[in-house]
Amino acid sequence: MSKPLITLIGNGKMALSIAKGLKNNYSLEIIGRTQEALDQFETSLESSVQKALYEESTCEGKTIIVCVKPYNLPEISTRLHGKARALYSVLAGTPLSSLHCISAVSYVRAMPNLAAEIGLSMTALVGDVSLQEEAIVLFSSIGKTLWLGSEKELDIATALAGSGPAYLALIAEALTDGAVREGLKRDDAMTLMRGLFEGFGVQIQNSHPALLKDKVMSPGGTTAAGYGALEKSGVRNGCMEAIHLAYEKTKSFK
Repeated sequence: MSKPLITLIGNGKMALSIAKGLKNNYSLEIIGRTQEALDQFETSLESSVQKALYEESTCEGKTIIVCVKPYNLPEISTRLHGKARALYSVLAGTPLSSLHCISAVSYVRAMPNLAAEIGLSMTALVGDVSLQEEAIVLFSSIGKTLWLGSEKELDIATALAGSGPAYLALIAEALTDGAVREGLKRDDAMTLMRGLFEGFGVQIQNSHPALLKDKVMSPGGTTAAGYGALEKSGVRNGCMEAIHLAYEKTKSFK
C-alpha cells in the first residue's frame, strides 16, 4: 500500500526535523528555492524524497506543511500555485488569517519542537476543526500532540514547548559546568547530566514537579542547599520571564 503524500514547503532545520519524524509513515515531497539545497536536504534526511523548485511545483489538492521563516511567507506565497487540500503551518506567530495568502480548503497552525526528528515532539495545534482528527494523526507521527482552543493559547504553547528545548539545554549546560567547576571531569559530568535528564523525562510524565522535588529534598540536606541557591539566584522568575518574553515576541510577528 502506498504511503500518503505530504508536501513540505521549505528545506530548513525545522522542515528537516519534521521530515525525519514523518518519513517512515508518509511519502515526502520537498519544495525549495534551489536544487542544491533540495539535494542536501535529501542527503541529510537519509531517505529518498520527491523534490521540486517553486517554479516547477503545484499545491493543487495536496496536504502541505509550510516550514519557511515567517517573514518569507508573503514572498513564497506568490510562487505557490493551485489550491491545497489542507495547509499546516509551523510558522511562529503567524495567525491563521495570514495563511490565507496561500490557497487551501482548510488551515491548521502547528508548533512542533526540535524533538520531532526523533519522534518525541510536543506539538500544539489549532485551526479548522474539520482537520482536527487528521492533524492529530499526522503530527502524532513525530510525538505527542495537544489540540488547543485558540491561537492565543498556541502562541503561549510556542513559548513553552516550542522554545523549551533551548531553555532546558541552557540548564543542562549550566548544571554540567557547575559539576566541572567543583572538580568533576567534563565527560563524566556530561554522562551524569544525560542520565539525569533521561530519568527525569520519564518521571515527570506521571508526577507533579513539586512532588518530585519533595521526594529528593530532605530537611537540611544537599538538595535543599542547592535548591535554595537556585531560588536566591532567581531561576524560577527567570523561567517565568522567559515564557513571558517569548510569548511577547511571538505576538510581535503579527
